Amino acid sequence: MRFGCYLFNRGVLATPENLRATAVLADNLGYDCICMEDHIVAPSEVTSTYPYTSTGRWPPDTLNFYELLTTLSYLAAITHRVKLLTHVLVLPYRNPVYTAKIIATIDQLSGGRMIVGVGAGWMEDEFKILGHTYFAHRGTVTSEYIRIFKELWTKDDPQFQGKYYQLSGVRFSPKPLQKPHPPIWVGGRVDAAIRRAARLGDVWFPTGFRRPEGLEATEPLGPDLIKTRTAYLREEVGKAGREPGSVGVGFTTDVAFTDGQRGGARRPFEGSSEEIAGDFRQYKDVGVKHFAVTFRCGSIGLNMESMERFAREVRPLVDGG
Repeated sequence: MRFGCYLFNRGVLATPENLRATAVLADNLGYDCICMEDHIVAPSEVTSTYPYTSTGRWPPDTLNFYELLTTLSYLAAITHRVKLLTHVLVLPYRNPVYTAKIIATIDQLSGGRMIVGVGAGWMEDEFKILGHTYFAHRGTVTSEYIRIFKELWTKDDPQFQGKYYQLSGVRFSPKPLQKPHPPIWVGGRVDAAIRRAARLGDVWFPTGFRRPEGLEATEPLGPDLIKTRTAYLREEVGKAGREPGSVGVGFTTDVAFTDGQRGGARRPFEGSSEEIAGDFRQYKDVGVKHFAVTFRCGSIGLNMESMERFAREVRPLVDGG
């Protein structure tokens, strides 16, 4: 089992000091990767529907947002073994050649620690601010950009002729340190995202449970639904002509240690260490091998305490269960 830990690159807890402290702690505690979200600007008014809350509103603590790739390159220099996961990099936001160059550079300088989590994005407002007019076709753009990454990272004479980008007559070096390229983890839970993972990804990595502002707007990805969606993934892997089992399955969730302090029914991934470990084991049993966890606490001190408790109490129960 692989466990990653979210760091706060947005909101009031996002400071250089907090990023340094939590990255080093995750490295020392044995987390497999650290990961962060991707936004570039915060529109004054967000009209797009946020898919992970019942209200459809983007959480209010989003004005302060450190750029994802820049932050990971900084944290690469102060950590030693932990992987660096973009979760997820919104591919249509940035020029694909420039982005491929940045990722290859970080992979080289970090000793081969990049994991490229990718997604198509949800905020049309941000697309417009960045000058992009292809929001309705962002899934196609995302798939093209993944193919461009692979072409640049693996070919001596990269060539690409797509609907939204064309490429020829270019030399690209250095290549990423990892061969054939850094792992590509595809986010999203809809059919198109699963097909993208089946054709182009190494791991399908959806978000399952988020807690800001209450219940999710979309159906939580319980173990039974993950099992059903994984079956669809396997079908699409076969249609793509890839080896069975060549695409892994991941899962992202918030974790809250409540220890009997809650009221009403227990939500998944909250409660005691034993209860939380039991939830993870249910996902392990249906084939999930990669997890990213977020500890949404009111202070960095509480967040770091949760990181330590999870590594000390929960992970051994999942690994050994």
